[in-house]
Amino acid sequence: MPLLVMKFGGTSVGSLDRIRRAAKRVGVEVAKGYDVIVIVSAMSGKTNELVGWVSETSAMFDAREYDAVVSSGENVTAGLMALTLQEMDVPARSWQGWQVPVKTTSAHSSARIEEIPTEHLMAKFDEGMRVAVVAGFQGVSPEGRITTLGRGGSDTTAVAFAAAFGAERCDIYTDVDGVYTTDPRISPKARKLEKIAYEEMLELASLGAKVLQTRSVELAMRFHVKLRVLSSFEEYDENAGTLVCAEEDIMESNVVAGVAYSRDEAKVTLISVADRPGIAAAIFGPLSDAGVNVDMIVQNIAEEGRTDMTFSCPTDQVKRAERAMEEAKTSGEINYHDIVADTDVAKISVVGIGMRSQSGIAARMFEVLSNEGINIKVITTSEIKISVLIDRKYMELAVQALHDAFELEKAV
Repeated sequence: MPLLVMKFGGTSVGSLDRIRRAAKRVGVEVAKGYDVIVIVSAMSGKTNELVGWVSETSAMFDAREYDAVVSSGENVTAGLMALTLQEMDVPARSWQGWQVPVKTTSAHSSARIEEIPTEHLMAKFDEGMRVAVVAGFQGVSPEGRITTLGRGGSDTTAVAFAAAFGAERCDIYTDVDGVYTTDPRISPKARKLEKIAYEEMLELASLGAKVLQTRSVELAMRFHVKLRVLSSFEEYDENAGTLVCAEEDIMESNVVAGVAYSRDEAKVTLISVADRPGIAAAIFGPLSDAGVNVDMIVQNIAEEGRTDMTFSCPTDQVKRAERAMEEAKTSGEINYHDIVADTDVAKISVVGIGMRSQSGIAARMFEVLSNEGINIKVITTSEIKISVLIDRKYMELAVQALHDAFELEKAV
């Protein structure tokens, strides 16, 4: 039988009533002739509760035991979903990560999937099982210990299963009904997209859109897994949601697909750094070692052998960045006059595969922001993206103005 992967997020399984509702969606697909692999998250709020318990128990906790605790939320949901499906006379059973097994690296709390053998589940499908309910977010290390994949890891689990089993499609059920041109809470004109290319979705996810986890989109693009994002709270419609697919599967699209934003950004500037070969490596090597996620980088024109180096990072990593730079200065790796952090900025980005073949998008974006009196602090571009840092107080104004200027409320 054809195979479908269906993933239900925490809000979609947040209570027994919601689990029953999700199970009915699974039942519809089974009735259409699919064998189904269901990937479930922990019930909403449960993972945070478990993380809190671990932190209260031990400030310097063992990461292996952390994973053993926080992965248990998905185990509960998987069992309840299987029981609910059985009550509906749908042959189903639950699987924990180690039972499949989902083989991962040993990096506890941030493991990466290395292999998903298919023989165990396929044997059960051959015996008459119609639904395998798999606990998302978790796997097993080469040492035989439970691992977790990091926040949003259930999305990655779902795509990995779809790739391993050659599924027809991977449906991601969440609390939104698809991917929008921007956040509808900021712009009432935001429009739900019928289709979006992997590259666009990957950029939007990495730039602040919370619909899909970045790693899951990377995996889908690499293995050509068709993703559909849809709501578990709306009435069933086989044409609902947004399909994330290859660029060639989209007949026509707007030049700009969407406007993304990230409010938790900071701009860090090293003032008067020696301008010499290797200075960038001397700065960003220690930042990488300290786990600082650097995004935008700008180096000023050098004067008298000195230059300023500016980069952006999440606001909660500023202290870590400052400490790494101070240690590098103390050790003599770099020499700078001062370090200045601006934690009151936001990143605004426009994304679209159509930007590859049409010029003038950057000029239009800068003109729109100028007309609104918004000063740009940092600019970075890629083939299908333009991002700017601006004062955070102008974030919503910028998103609305750019959405209007590129007429994203209109479909092609």
